[in-house]
Amino acid sequence: MTATHERQSSIERQTASLPLIYYWYICQSGYTFLALNYCIARYAMTENLSRKLSFLDRWLTLWIFAAMALGVGLGYFVPGTESFINSFQVGTTNIPIAIGLIVMMYPPFAKVKYEDMPEVFQNKKILGISLVQNWLIGPVLMFVLAALLLPDKPEYMVGLIMIGLARCIAMVIVWNELAKGNTEYAAGLVAFNSIFQVLFYSVYAWFFITVLPPLVGLKGVVVDVSIRQIAESVFIYLGIPCIAGALTRLVGVKVMGRERYHREFVPKIGPLTLIALLFTIVVMFSLKGNLIVQLPMDVVRIAIPLLIYFVVMFLVSFWMGKKLGADYSKTTTLAFTAASNNFELAIAVAVAVFGLNSGAAFAAVIGPLVEVPVMIGLVNVAFWFQRRWYSAGTA
Repeated sequence: MTATHERQSSIERQTASLPLIYYWYICQSGYTFLALNYCIARYAMTENLSRKLSFLDRWLTLWIFAAMALGVGLGYFVPGTESFINSFQVGTTNIPIAIGLIVMMYPPFAKVKYEDMPEVFQNKKILGISLVQNWLIGPVLMFVLAALLLPDKPEYMVGLIMIGLARCIAMVIVWNELAKGNTEYAAGLVAFNSIFQVLFYSVYAWFFITVLPPLVGLKGVVVDVSIRQIAESVFIYLGIPCIAGALTRLVGVKVMGRERYHREFVPKIGPLTLIALLFTIVVMFSLKGNLIVQLPMDVVRIAIPLLIYFVVMFLVSFWMGKKLGADYSKTTTLAFTAASNNFELAIAVAVAVFGLNSGAAFAAVIGPLVEVPVMIGLVNVAFWFQRRWYSAGTA
């Protein structure tokens, strides 16, 4: 009888946790509904589209919310989902996620006007402020938040610090695209961050995870990650879609002409980004759906510093860009580049160093689950700033 009661109590606890975690995602996604609906409306007005929005674009926020719920549901209710997805793993690279991200980023890279890229690297102010935002403010802010809010969970703390050190080279292209940021500057800053990531991620990880924690009374951890591991991650998630997009545009412009290519071909491949985004969200959420439901308070504790980090980084970076005198598109690109993170690298390093079932890997996986709804909400914030501080002509 006692065993029966224990099993019943266990089931009740798991069942009780289900509405809580779904409620948490609903709370985040409720604002997202308003955010992206407004974003789509602004996009339509800015581009002077005469045709109606496509079915996918019109209900994009609903699809994103449904993809989150579907992923969590698959991970929790369908046994073997996580092991099935992980069976397509090569080293620390999850093939389904890699395919989703590569396809998702291909259309924006096929749209970049590469002949305008030199302007990005000639603007020393933009590069300088991006360097400060990404490699000074971001890592320090995440370390402080992780140390203050998760001192009793050292593995979670390490996972968050790894996220803070991994500057975004992937999904920022999508957020920038949605917010009508400057595509050429986004590509240039991403390339800039990629070089720094390959050269300095190992050093940063050693300093922020091994050296710095003991200095503030916390336990340090040895992190053994090679430049080769980081370079592989950068090539997979940035190099492949960038090369594919650049070659597509090179051939397309030569065959069709520049104006016709951007007028006819680019809109046709555009939906690939949204479809791949939804696929990637389902896969990411389903990988940890079971743990998300069983450990809702751990998820919330990890999510709180992440939420603070994303919002603070975006607002501070946007303010810095505006003070610098950059127009809306460049300021938006600076803000999203600084606020987003390379969760693929953080997850890969956490799995390689601490193991797939470690707390650090769990925290790293929670990163993109929080980032997706928050970044979509910040797209709307960017448009609000545009309406308040910038004239239509400066966008």
